[in-house]
Amino acid sequence: MNRNEKVKVDAGGDRWIRRLEIALDPPRLGENTADMDRLFRGIRKALGVRDLSAGLSLIRRIPRILRETKYRVEVLLCEEETGSWRLMDVGPSGRKKTLYGLAVDLGTSTVVVRLVDLESGEARDEVSFLNPQTEIGLDILTRIHYAGRVGGLNRLQDLVVTTLNKEISLLARKHTFAREEIACIVVAGNTTMSHLLLGLDPYWICREPYIPAVNSPPMLRAADVGIRLHPEARILVFPNVGSYFGGDLIAGILASGMTENEELSILVDVGTNAEIAIGTKDWIVACAGAAGPALEGGVADMGMMAGPGAIDSVRIHASGEIAVRTIQNKPPVGICGSGLIDLIAQLYLTGMIDVRGRFVPEKCGARLRETDDGMQSLLIVPSNASGSGQDLVLSQTDIDGLLRSKAAMYTILTTVTRLINVSMEDFRSFYISGTFGSYIDPRSAIAIGMVPDLPLERYKPLGNTSLAGAMEVLLSRNAREEIQTIRSTITYIELNVNQEFMNLFSAARFIPHTDRSLFPSVKG
Repeated sequence: MNRNEKVKVDAGGDRWIRRLEIALDPPRLGENTADMDRLFRGIRKALGVRDLSAGLSLIRRIPRILRETKYRVEVLLCEEETGSWRLMDVGPSGRKKTLYGLAVDLGTSTVVVRLVDLESGEARDEVSFLNPQTEIGLDILTRIHYAGRVGGLNRLQDLVVTTLNKEISLLARKHTFAREEIACIVVAGNTTMSHLLLGLDPYWICREPYIPAVNSPPMLRAADVGIRLHPEARILVFPNVGSYFGGDLIAGILASGMTENEELSILVDVGTNAEIAIGTKDWIVACAGAAGPALEGGVADMGMMAGPGAIDSVRIHASGEIAVRTIQNKPPVGICGSGLIDLIAQLYLTGMIDVRGRFVPEKCGARLRETDDGMQSLLIVPSNASGSGQDLVLSQTDIDGLLRSKAAMYTILTTVTRLINVSMEDFRSFYISGTFGSYIDPRSAIAIGMVPDLPLERYKPLGNTSLAGAMEVLLSRNAREEIQTIRSTITYIELNVNQEFMNLFSAARFIPHTDRSLFPSVKG
């Protein structure tokens, strides 16, 4: 680049999607540098890199664009690998258009899409919607089996891609920009969800020896997956450790910051499975185990996913009055996992259920009901106060399901800490992620014996760490490299259900536990 050529670099040197404004000297007789070489020389000088490439369709347009703009252009670039940049677009300088990216939490049940201004780093909007693959099956195994049918895999991919495209179009329309202004999309999901998005056969994920098609998907064009953004927009799908520890958990580890901690910390993502990561900045041990759908509100008759009208907090007054709080303060229509934990804790602390989770009739009073088959249930919200117009009741079966789930959770924690020879008291930070973690009251989780009896300040609900991690990677080259470091650092252990595990599980089914010394703060 000649000394008269000028370059204006956008803010955010850590970005892997960059926009530069470049003023080039036009060609003249005696200086026969080709148009493409002239442009690349300017870009290399601005970025301080050598490895630069472009596609043929863009190269064909460059001579005309340079002359129409009098050699003053704006270029869009993507660092596909460390130090290796791809020219995505060239146009007139000074267009002043916002450059967008998308961070996506691709959940089994819910998909969340966040619209991000790539230059300011600000989140501009966020939408969530039911994963359309739930019409095929609510669980991963059903979808894997469906993918094995003729046309099954294509249909599963099409369902999620079509809905993503629809929601992206609505976001673009709402904020009055063209979807072509979205330059990249970063997706964090479990291993199966990532496979289905990319159209990869998940058949072997659930079959011994449980091998995914890929652990670290390459960066691809979004268009190759079917997602309609800028023609050269890139899609980055988080890597996974294996079949049962996916990119959503790696995103969670990144977002928690636990790899920067000198002291021992733990990250727990609770859903149908409990995924756990324990470690410091030097090492991470991870495992996953079945916690049971009760913790997602999926077992109780009135159970539901966290959403408007879901009971997420419960308090029982000395008078016996049951006070509930709902998400968005809507009339109650059901109860989510955090609300169910609150409810069971309150029932135990007020003596309305005993250590086995059985109703205590003299404490429950007129709220306690019994069906013809002898099944007992407790009225929580009467029909005239509910959003559904029906009584919301808690049955003995519902309590039993929750106690199995909480016992599984505590047993998984106990087993993995014993395996790596650490104590739960050693955790200086106990991170809880996911929607469940956004609403959970640690005091209630301790009261029922689901999590260890640690000082409350150590419990740190983080919300949607899958989405937060995806946004970090969207905005940072360093974060993008960090997730590969995290992946290579993780030691994944399988939790074999042996006799010791079952013994621990049986002890943990009581409230809070058969060994009361483990929960000294619980007075029940």
